[in-house]
Amino acid sequence: MPIDAATAPRAAACGPVWIDGSLIAADEARLPLLSHSLQHGDAVYEGIRAYGTRLFLGHEHFRRLGRSARRLGYTLPWRVDELLAAAAAVLWAGGLRDAYLRPLVWRGGEGLVPAGRRGPVHAAITAWADPPRGTGLRLVLSDWRRPAPDTAPTAAKCAGLDLTGSLARAAATRSGHDDALMLDGAGRVAGTTAANIVLVRGGALLSPEPGCFLDSLTKRHVFALARTLGLPVREGTVTLADLDAAEEVFVTGTLVELCPVLSLDRPGQRRSWQPGPVTAALRQAFDASTRAQA
Repeated sequence: MPIDAATAPRAAACGPVWIDGSLIAADEARLPLLSHSLQHGDAVYEGIRAYGTRLFLGHEHFRRLGRSARRLGYTLPWRVDELLAAAAAVLWAGGLRDAYLRPLVWRGGEGLVPAGRRGPVHAAITAWADPPRGTGLRLVLSDWRRPAPDTAPTAAKCAGLDLTGSLARAAATRSGHDDALMLDGAGRVAGTTAANIVLVRGGALLSPEPGCFLDSLTKRHVFALARTLGLPVREGTVTLADLDAAEEVFVTGTLVELCPVLSLDRPGQRRSWQPGPVTAALRQAFDASTRAQA
């Protein structure tokens, strides 16, 4: 069963949310229509998993949240330790143990000037019950491409940068696929709409080097696990020909965790893979590492 990330936010409305230091019911949350980030797309966010109430890579995610905001010209009004405590409060208030959390930071104010930076900065954290794990993804090659790093702040996890991925995923869903594979401007493999992609060939792992897309904290963790298993890992240029030659392919990210890719459709061609022993070993190691933190 593929993960349907699109259904997850609806569950978030069932539990309390944390906004600017207070826990409130989700249906009490309000956002002025002229908030800067709503108008101009410069909100930043993270996705964080909780396993047994403990945040997985929580410090790293909240530090990256701060870096994303600074790349867009503003500063988080909360320290990392305060955000960690807020996340714990949301889990406690919602009675959640295994969960997915969405911290969000945005600029307020009532101005429509894109360069305006004097509006207040707000933060919120929502959470919902752990979404089901996917067993495999069927991908289609997207017509949309990732922007070059000199055309957009691609190192930031920014709401505005999600537009192309959202369009690509919507088109993939309409065509009966689970997600889309996206290329960069030069036609090289970038990743799926919201996850990093990893190829396995000859027992070695290869993944596109982050540039036009966000560097995955979960992938860094998976690569560390791979090294403990004696598997070589490398980042570099990845082409569609490399995908065709791969023996196994999987994606990794906070929401998908580690999920095999079953097929890729592109005009006039389909390439299929079976979940193999390397993917299975890494998935087992990943599960063991997250249980150890629970």
